[in-house]
Amino acid sequence: MIVLAGTIGAGKTSLTEILAEHLDAKAYYESVDNNPILPLFYKDPKKYAFLLQVYFLNSRLDQITEAQEEERAIIDRSIFEDSLLFQLNADLGRATQTEVEIYKDLVNNVLEEVDDDNRLKTPDLLIHVRVSLETMLERIAKRGRPYEQVDQDPELYQYYKDLNARYENWFDQYDRSPKLLINGDELNFVEDAAAREKVLQMIDDKLAEVSGN
Repeated sequence: MIVLAGTIGAGKTSLTEILAEHLDAKAYYESVDNNPILPLFYKDPKKYAFLLQVYFLNSRLDQITEAQEEERAIIDRSIFEDSLLFQLNADLGRATQTEVEIYKDLVNNVLEEVDDDNRLKTPDLLIHVRVSLETMLERIAKRGRPYEQVDQDPELYQYYKDLNARYENWFDQYDRSPKLLINGDELNFVEDAAAREKVLQMIDDKLAEVSGN
């Protein structure tokens, strides 16, 4: 089971599709386009931030439970980065610190089940796709979801900037599974076939290392 991590526009969904085909694996995608809470959150973040995080958590738990029954599975967003996202919302005034602490306790209780009871499987590999703020903004503009656009809500610029910066420290501290960093600026695996092949080779090599083959 491989999980991807990264900011909005990093290319997680595209890499999930590429990996699913490459590894003959089942792909699981974050609930975005059919997420009933996300548009409400962008309209009124303070009211819906906590509900959105709980919705994502519940969705991810369902995905992990189903994915661990597959021989090979790719999940396009990691449960482990959710607390980072919610803490940023609180720091920007979109949630209270009390809500953050309640949410972190909830996530920790779930993850303790992984550690103690093995009810949920930890990833065999976490892949973080890192991109610059400039690349992130270009891709957000290109895919055109109205509620994500900075020109519609200028406050989103600071949110995206802070989000991108915090991922650096988050990935450095992540220790729940083997991990791999891919520079999405240098390796545009979505549009460049040569870069795609290089990324796939990096992942194949890491998987071989993890499995001991």
